[in-house]
Amino acid sequence: MTTPDHHRRLDAFLEKLRGDIYPEGPTEGHTMITREMFKRLNEAHAFAPGAKVLDVGCGQGVGLEVFKAAGLDPLGITLGPDAEACRAKGFAVVEMDLSFLDFEDARFDLVWCRHALEHSVFPFFTLSEMHRVLKPGGVLYVEVPAPDTACAHQANPNHYSVLGKSMWIELIRRTGFPEISAADLNFSTPRGPDTYWAFVTKRPA
Repeated sequence: MTTPDHHRRLDAFLEKLRGDIYPEGPTEGHTMITREMFKRLNEAHAFAPGAKVLDVGCGQGVGLEVFKAAGLDPLGITLGPDAEACRAKGFAVVEMDLSFLDFEDARFDLVWCRHALEHSVFPFFTLSEMHRVLKPGGVLYVEVPAPDTACAHQANPNHYSVLGKSMWIELIRRTGFPEISAADLNFSTPRGPDTYWAFVTKRPA
């Protein structure tokens, strides 16, 4: 049973972690992957014009730009300086923790979470929030870095959940997404081979 003291300690812990936030400018590699993976997703699911998209951890707006160009209605959430960078580009963005989504139930047709879930200290809860705000039949896209590659993503100061592939699939399934497709994105970096995992699923209608 939770108590006001439990809530106070959690709030203090999360506030302390705000010091780990840093701005994340766009890179050619991430921009290319974002465009390609959304292209595949849109071909598979044919999002209607004006479909509502929540970009969780939107950075400085690479995904928001792609969604807007496709005729969708995107909204980004982020923390720190990236929010102001998005606003300067004319994107709709709010400062919000990815684990506490202040939206009504069943609002979005697509929840896009690319390289953000690893920043959650409790990803099972975070995924539950994404399930909650998705419309029945809505699509969830999650992309995360694999651990123990040449890029050592698990050592990043604000990466708290760089889990194994099977664990991610299990958490997504437990959250209420029974059918999950997974893809390995393998590529080379100046530091050596790296891998991202992409997961696509739908909230049951």
